Amino acid sequence: MRQTGRQTRRPERRSPPPAAELAKVHDRTLAEAAARDLARDGAPPEGDRPFLQPRPEIGDSWARLRRLGLDPDAGAAAVHLGPAEVEHRRRASGLDSLLPVLRDTLLDSAGTVPLILAIADAEGHVLWQEGERGLRRSADRIGFLTGARWVEETVGTNGIAAALRARRPMQVHSSEHYLRSHHAWTCVAAPVHDPGTGRLVGAINLSGPAHTVQPYLLQLTATAARLAETELRARRLESLHQLRTLAAPLLARVTGPALVVDAAGWTAAAAGLPPPTRLRLPSEGWNSAAVHWLPSLGECAIEPLADGWLIRPVRRPENGRPGDAGAAAAEQAQGARLRVDLRRPDRPELSVHGVAGSWSHALSPRHAELLLLLAVERDGRSAAQLADALFGDPGRTVTVRAELSRLRRHLGGLLAHRPYRFADSVLVTVLGPEDPYDLLPASSAPAVRRLRAGLAAGTVRLPGVSGVQSPATAGPPGAAPVPVPRGPADGGAAAPRRQPPASSADSWASVGP
Repeated sequence: MRQTGRQTRRPERRSPPPAAELAKVHDRTLAEAAARDLARDGAPPEGDRPFLQPRPEIGDSWARLRRLGLDPDAGAAAVHLGPAEVEHRRRASGLDSLLPVLRDTLLDSAGTVPLILAIADAEGHVLWQEGERGLRRSADRIGFLTGARWVEETVGTNGIAAALRARRPMQVHSSEHYLRSHHAWTCVAAPVHDPGTGRLVGAINLSGPAHTVQPYLLQLTATAARLAETELRARRLESLHQLRTLAAPLLARVTGPALVVDAAGWTAAAAGLPPPTRLRLPSEGWNSAAVHWLPSLGECAIEPLADGWLIRPVRRPENGRPGDAGAAAAEQAQGARLRVDLRRPDRPELSVHGVAGSWSHALSPRHAELLLLLAVERDGRSAAQLADALFGDPGRTVTVRAELSRLRRHLGGLLAHRPYRFADSVLVTVLGPEDPYDLLPASSAPAVRRLRAGLAAGTVRLPGVSGVQSPATAGPPGAAPVPVPRGPADGGAAAPRRQPPASSADSWASVGP
């Protein structure tokens, strides 16, 4: 199952609306929200709506900041790192060696387009900031300087925070900024991921005066982020080659099947068994036990190596006969517990416990969306319904089927199809964040946005087992989870469906925690 940690959405190419029009949208939207009860669903009459509405990502950000009580005229107290901490984070990010090529690629030496280049880490701290001197002085006045933490909670909607949250290239133009002091600026930013682990390592940002914004800047920033990821990939391949050199003589001395993987699970060398491209290592790390269960390999003995692991299956994976496939899938699903943990907005995680073993790993944003939608709709969904729920386009079934195929390689009998759904005997729990609007905040999928609103209004609950639910969404003990609100292509409302019967829980009790 490929996990790159990124959304596969391209940066927008459309030209932003005029700044004056955006300013009207900003003032009107905040005024309407302030006039309503903060917890109500009231809306202005249709005829009173402004012609232009904020983009979904911008509108969601503004709503989030209003709930936090951030003043659009003042912001909040800035957070700044000291020089020693900045230097430490620069080295830890792995982006320090990329600065020269990014500077040459993104900054105009002739100065015809005034810009500031900023590179932030995954937590939004500005680690580098370069550009024309006069423009940097203007940036200093709004707190945009090296060491500042550029996150929504303190400085409102901005390019760096938007890109880190959405995990894709983003632009925040003029009055799309929540703070009025930032309306004279336009920011474009693109996230940078470690290609080996999918981990978000930072963001590349270009900022400049709103009246000089160029349509190509977002695409340029996205290209620079891909350039940075290409360099990180080259470093990982070099490290993997060094590990392969170390592993070759070691595997020659090992009796029985074995393989050597790096710290992220990528296979460097194997002997006696077909080498998987990558193993899903436990997200919580190895414990002190000598034997661990791994998907596709079963029970394995794990030994540390320099920058990697030596993995030896305790017994060879059995080559079942074709007629055994259905029975094996049923056995895998019987009494299994599957938990989708979405409490950390930046790290969705999947955990599976069953008769075959237990394992967990971080999910990509797309797989987290799919598992969430299948969890709240236990009757299942067709590829067209999932495509509509994710993209608002029922025709994008090829993408949906490809992602579900990757999921089924590891979930096996836990995930059924025609329609796509979890097996009836699987107990599914979804743990949500304390704030419903932090549920997969990187997602702009229509169904996820409807689910957030339903959770906040109390009309929807996440599925839980024996009362184990999100603190923000738990209903009365024993209450059945309510399905996600459905869109027009979902076929209308469906009756709530309860989790599988207690017999599944009884069979799980024999497996243990």
